Amino acid sequence: MFALQASNLSGLSARGIEFWRGDRRVLAGVSLELGAGECLHVLGPNGAGKTTLLRVVAGLLTPEKGTVEWGGYPTHADRDAWCASFSYLAHSDGLKPELTARENLAFDVGMRHAVSDAEIARVLDEVSLASSRSLPAGTLSAGQRRRLAIARVMLAAAPLWILDEPHTNLDTAGTELVSRVIGRHLDGGGAALIAAHQPPAIRNHVPRRLELA
Repeated sequence: MFALQASNLSGLSARGIEFWRGDRRVLAGVSLELGAGECLHVLGPNGAGKTTLLRVVAGLLTPEKGTVEWGGYPTHADRDAWCASFSYLAHSDGLKPELTARENLAFDVGMRHAVSDAEIARVLDEVSLASSRSLPAGTLSAGQRRRLAIARVMLAAAPLWILDEPHTNLDTAGTELVSRVIGRHLDGGGAALIAAHQPPAIRNHVPRRLELA
């Protein structure tokens, strides 16, 4: 058994991905490549399979055909190492409404690696939620919940970010925040796979495009 390292940034590749939902083929032979410092923007009309592709790459769905590799190895060969290599932001925020903002981060990120109160406080401050750290997530606005979900991605410290419509429910300031943190992630050698209707505006980075019909 090989040891797939979470820090391995030699690249993500998906080849010949085919996925069916019932008698409808959602993805037909989709392939992609993504390396360190790169951003790939997946776009297409509603129903084109953007979210499905991200879920297949993350291992949340199993394709009928095709392979997904990280660092040259199939991601299914070492699931624990692969899951430690990416942070996934779904279209829904996936927060626990009864937990506070701080508790959500401590719980979710704490299952991946040790995280200190100081680190949580720093990230909450960066996403403008410092004053809401003790409020239950269920009482936050939709935009605040999205910011909290972004904070979770930031704290996970994974080299690959898989982001499904990251700007959902965000105002102009929130959109600029997301673009800024994605840019910093790429500057540090990270990679980002983003499904979005509009191209992400990231300073010093021009995302490549993968258009689904």
